[in-house]
Amino acid sequence: MEAGKIIDFRSLSEAVGKFHIGRKKVLLPAMNRISAHLLAGTFRAFGIEALVLATYGGLDLGKQYTSGKECYPCQVTLGDVLAFIRGERERLGRAFHPEDYIYFMPESDGPCRFGLYNKFQRLVLDSIPGLDRLKICSLTTQDGYSLAGLLEEERVTDFKKAGFLAVVAGDILDRLVWRVRPYEREPGATDAFAEGALHRLAASLETWGAGGNYEPVLAELDEILAEAKDLIDPQLPPKPLIGMVGEIFLRMHRESNQDLIRLLEKYGAEVENASMAEWVNYVSYERLREARKHLTLHLRLLHFTQLRTCLRDILDFGLNLLFQEATQKKIYRRTRRVLDLAEDHRIAHLEKILDRSEVFSFDVRTEACLSIGGILQCAAGGYNGVVNVYPFTCMPSITTSAIVKPLLNERQLPYLDAHYVGSFQPGREAALSTFLYQARQHFGRHGRKRRAETRNRPEGLFP
Repeated sequence: MEAGKIIDFRSLSEAVGKFHIGRKKVLLPAMNRISAHLLAGTFRAFGIEALVLATYGGLDLGKQYTSGKECYPCQVTLGDVLAFIRGERERLGRAFHPEDYIYFMPESDGPCRFGLYNKFQRLVLDSIPGLDRLKICSLTTQDGYSLAGLLEEERVTDFKKAGFLAVVAGDILDRLVWRVRPYEREPGATDAFAEGALHRLAASLETWGAGGNYEPVLAELDEILAEAKDLIDPQLPPKPLIGMVGEIFLRMHRESNQDLIRLLEKYGAEVENASMAEWVNYVSYERLREARKHLTLHLRLLHFTQLRTCLRDILDFGLNLLFQEATQKKIYRRTRRVLDLAEDHRIAHLEKILDRSEVFSFDVRTEACLSIGGILQCAAGGYNGVVNVYPFTCMPSITTSAIVKPLLNERQLPYLDAHYVGSFQPGREAALSTFLYQARQHFGRHGRKRRAETRNRPEGLFP
């Protein structure tokens, strides 16, 4: 930041929050490249110009404005937006107006540092001449990522439905790659196919996303799955199955995790990463859970005036979660008719696993709920190893590691912590090859799960 520049902290509330997008260009961070481009297509369906930021090329800029104590994804995303702005200034010259853009950076409540990304980045932008006029659009977990205020009221529901469809379709396209690439007939064919499939789906969402008729999008997805199936060599034997959990940005952002899934595949594994929709569902589930707790509290205290608000929240968040889970179930059932992809789990199932295990609780919150529950589900579901991916010093993921390591050691299920801070660790490949050796040994002793099994089995690690 500029030396001696006075920071006006009012911008943290006045220039960070929900703003009507109007005709501004929306800048989307590429946390997950596939999902980001599908969401951009959805924005365009509603007449909003959306750009997916090129990623990782501005990391030096991100580090220039940070101390290294920040969460690593904060450095990455800050560098991405600063690099984009620098490029736009060079391209447009005096025609560049920061107020024409709006930077999309959601947040969460609770102890996770993700809730402070947009505040810190706001201070950085304010320290650069002219960039105080570039607003940061922030959805928050406090209202379940409500879209109210971003668009005209009558368009919010349609956009929400199309946006969630984009998230689920992105998950399926990701899982298509992870399912097919380890068994492809021709090396490189899956990646080339997935790139074309991404553009096909984005174009379909842009064409049909705003109309409420999503059948053309699902039909396009059906065709993509059928074509991808032909890339598989059926003669290749099954490989050890590795489950991946952790902090959502690091486990999804290939550049930040140094293309970990591809490296695991190089050593002979098939990988299933946790989904993007998992986090969206968790936010709705947590808000519903919180509303129920408030209702119980106000009933005990006889605060009858607050009951209406609690009941409204229960209805809103409950219907929202019901819609999301029903949408997922419908789409996954349809895709599994074509290709045997892993289904997604219900968040209530993960809470049930944690309650039965008595090792953690949803009352603690954070992504540790999802990671610990997901790991215990992997242990019960026939996986051959688990990787926990996270930024260095990430509290929820360190908590996860401390809890699950002794449990998995007792069960003799291979486990690996993979933490990142932007540098290459000298023993990284040795650690990965050792982990995969252990996974192959586990695979030889126990085999692996059958794909026909559901991911929402009633039992967990502790039946």
